[in-house]
Amino acid sequence: MTPQDQLAPFLRRLADAGLRVEAQASPGLAPAQLILVQAEDWGRLGHEAKAWACRWVAGWGEDTGEDGSESIRVNACFEKAGTYLVARTAVPRATPVLSSQTASYPGADRPERHMRDMLGVVFSGHPDARRWTRHQAWKDSEYPLRRDFPAAGRPQAQTPADHAYNFLLAQGSGVYEIPVGPVHAGIIEPGHFRFQAVGETVLKLEERLGYTHKGIEKIAEGRDAEGLARLAGRVSGDATVAHAWAACMAMEKAAGLEAPPRALWLRALMCERERVANHVGDIGAMLNDIAFAFGFYQFARLREDWQRVSREAFGHRFMMDCIVPGGVALDLDARFIAPMRDEVGVLRKQIGRLMAIINDLPSVADRVRGAGVLKPEYARALGCVGYVGRASGMDFDVRRDAPYPPYERLKVAVPLHHYGDINARARTRLEEIAASFDLIEALLAGLPAGPIRVGWEHPAAGAEGLGLVEGWRGEILSFVRFGADARIARFFPRDPSWTTWPALELLIHDNIVPDFPVCNKSVNGSYSGHDL
Repeated sequence: MTPQDQLAPFLRRLADAGLRVEAQASPGLAPAQLILVQAEDWGRLGHEAKAWACRWVAGWGEDTGEDGSESIRVNACFEKAGTYLVARTAVPRATPVLSSQTASYPGADRPERHMRDMLGVVFSGHPDARRWTRHQAWKDSEYPLRRDFPAAGRPQAQTPADHAYNFLLAQGSGVYEIPVGPVHAGIIEPGHFRFQAVGETVLKLEERLGYTHKGIEKIAEGRDAEGLARLAGRVSGDATVAHAWAACMAMEKAAGLEAPPRALWLRALMCERERVANHVGDIGAMLNDIAFAFGFYQFARLREDWQRVSREAFGHRFMMDCIVPGGVALDLDARFIAPMRDEVGVLRKQIGRLMAIINDLPSVADRVRGAGVLKPEYARALGCVGYVGRASGMDFDVRRDAPYPPYERLKVAVPLHHYGDINARARTRLEEIAASFDLIEALLAGLPAGPIRVGWEHPAAGAEGLGLVEGWRGEILSFVRFGADARIARFFPRDPSWTTWPALELLIHDNIVPDFPVCNKSVNGSYSGHDL
């Protein structure tokens, strides 16, 4: 059944509800179906999509020109049972007003605020009028993603302090406030956390992010395909493979290009190695946050050994810049296949022995069981994906449910838990490691022969593409549109951290303040991936 067939009942539902919707062909957006929606029906679209049990995936906009008579396009992506839908509307550049979809989808809150800050789109009915992305770096009348705004900006001599941000307060007898960050004691990226607590119990947590804003969307404009691939690999350095793959997938669809089978299998091999490295490292870091130093050092050692093999085989510990438009930058030498296969066997045994020790320690169990619970209804409302969503009952994985080559030829085991606590997220990660080991063995055994790259062909002006990849944090979406000169006119990458960070605010409720570090590490949102 095609995506059009699967979406037909929903489109009939929209028509019955009086929404003026037009299906439009856009091969580059496949597997998603594109529909055009009247601007005045935008908010109702969100209501109907929720009633149809769709997940809100992402929202982004683009300025179509400098003339005040031109429009700003706004897109929203929805998913149900592995079928994707991209809804698109347009508002006048001079008066860009749309109804908010946040009332139907809480996960749309920050993306809509991001669009407001960067493009000037006003979402009527949105519950939060505070700046999100911009802080005080630009004036109220300046919108960095508009065409007439320079990539270098118009920097002031000194950016004003963001001291007037109105954090929400909990009030009552004994309530006090704990501000943390944005500069931290460790080596993590900057982010501000404002706690309201009574004694050691957290009543409320509110985050303030955006301190690592890099201007990714703006500096993507005008790049060639290879330049965009390099940039995408730096959206979030720990997910460089997955983000580069999603961006290249989007560009290849826009160009009507197919990467060779061997290149696709090598991309998958790198992506699974990236998944294993991050999960192994994070399990150790979670143990460190509950003061179990032995576990921390052992898992850190295993991750280091794993990444050294990646460096030897692919030239870089994180496999950065290995995925390029049309394929991969370098082949896997046959001499690495047997060592990689042996490495999987060794790591299986070592992780098993370590977990036997860890699972026998009541002091570990006391800190992770029943702590940091993300209720399934909260995960569903935010559209959580990856291990955060799957630990709270959200059974979705792009590799299995909307498979892309080579995963349509592989068996992808997807762990699922329902307790939603730290322990469930740790178990999900461990089971994902085991599933990735199986996939790596299958990829090494079935690696096809042939070329690793095809020549790049310039897409037509206006050609667009959508990339969907299951990164180690979960589903990554990349949207690309090319301009008249075969250079990038619009690039939007949606990291899973857009749903992870608001989930952290919810799961910390009623936990003690000392449990925040391990709660935070158990979800491990990317500051960089969120702060485009």
